[in-house]
Amino acid sequence: MNPLCGNGPDARIAVRDAFGIDSNLMVPAFSEPDEHVPEIDPAYRFNPDVTLALLAGFAHNRRVLVQGLHGTGKSTHVEQVAARLNWPCLRVNLDGHLSRLDLVGKDAVVLREGKQVTEFREGILPWSLRRPTALILDEYDAGRPDVMFVIQRLLERDGRFTLIDSNTVLRPHPGFRLFATANTVGLGNLNGLYHGVQRLNHAQIDRWNIVAALDYLAPEEEAAIVRARVPRTTEQFAEAMVAVAGLTREGFRAGDLSALMSPRTVITWAENCEIFGDPALAFRLTFLNKCDEAERPVVAEYFQRCFDLELAAA
Repeated sequence: MNPLCGNGPDARIAVRDAFGIDSNLMVPAFSEPDEHVPEIDPAYRFNPDVTLALLAGFAHNRRVLVQGLHGTGKSTHVEQVAARLNWPCLRVNLDGHLSRLDLVGKDAVVLREGKQVTEFREGILPWSLRRPTALILDEYDAGRPDVMFVIQRLLERDGRFTLIDSNTVLRPHPGFRLFATANTVGLGNLNGLYHGVQRLNHAQIDRWNIVAALDYLAPEEEAAIVRARVPRTTEQFAEAMVAVAGLTREGFRAGDLSALMSPRTVITWAENCEIFGDPALAFRLTFLNKCDEAERPVVAEYFQRCFDLELAAA
């Protein structure tokens, strides 16, 4: 059965079996996937607390906001939970170009029986509300004010959505779920790391039922992911790469660096090592050249400490 044609989840799965979490919980799911269900990444590592928060969102229709630094896998975490539940999932990036009309819909001129007529074309929000879909609002703290006030309607308890353009009030489908990801939880660009993010209306932040914080993985888990994505990477080499990344994160927290290595960057580094056959060159091209010139000696020291190799000047 196509989930988009049904009334909601028609199966239940065990959290312990699907996510490897020590829990006896059973959660609703769809028995069959459709084209909007993300593909399962077998190498993905689930954060237990964040996973349980997301499962509460799916099972009990709670609005869940996931916060964390870049590269922690916030959006991917939601997608991978949805993938194992066979729950259709869509991601919308709230960049500065996304407008209220993109979300709600707008009038469009179409041909009907050879004549040009004007009709209302629904945006992504009405389309999602009518279906059992998990809608992910990426970069939630970068949304424009007019867009954020449209989204605020969805955060009300009943979640009804008024289409003023067509005089329609939409009731969310029983399988509709709403998630968001953000770097700052609406506090703005306090440290200069995330240009373009906004200070959000606290009344809106208050409407999110659950706010989960996602941090980077433990070093051994991150190294395991690197090896899973780039299989020819040895265990010792992966551990050294992750150790360098860990030092950049410590340096960032201490104020010594203005940039840090995310797990995404570590994986890219491993891939570039296969291309260039030289870990030092791959490191320079992957991360070092992105750093401020004044900070590069510090980063080079991190590399030397973990690899026992001098990082020659570019």
